Amino acid sequence: MIQKSLTHHFTVQLSATRRGARLARLLTERQLDDWGLSHESATQVVAELASNAVLHGRVAGRDFRLGLRLHPGGALRIEVTDARGDRVPHLHDPASADAESGRGLLIVEAYADRWGVDSAPAGCKVVWAELGPPGREHP
Repeated sequence: MIQKSLTHHFTVQLSATRRGARLARLLTERQLDDWGLSHESATQVVAELASNAVLHGRVAGRDFRLGLRLHPGGALRIEVTDARGDRVPHLHDPASADAESGRGLLIVEAYADRWGVDSAPAGCKVVWAELGPPGREHP
């Protein structure tokens, strides 16, 4: 008998508010628990990407979307879609030690194997990050 490997999906639309960003992190923890995965790295990445969607990608009256995709073998793809396709995130020079912001994408880069930005319909963008299977050493 041939056993098929399944890819698991989770998608939710959330308000582009601080509360929505916190909920994205909590829902990620719950979903990864349901899938039997540890979630520390993934929730850190989701927290940063959702926070960026709320702070920099918000358009009045529009939400953001969180997507999680668990591939066979344990690799996880995180996607956060926001309404500001014209504001593409990029890494800045290292923030000064006393700066209150500017470290989000550095955190994403530290936890993720790869990350990037894709355009999406209706003037939106998708910021994504991929994390390898649990138990692997990060490069």
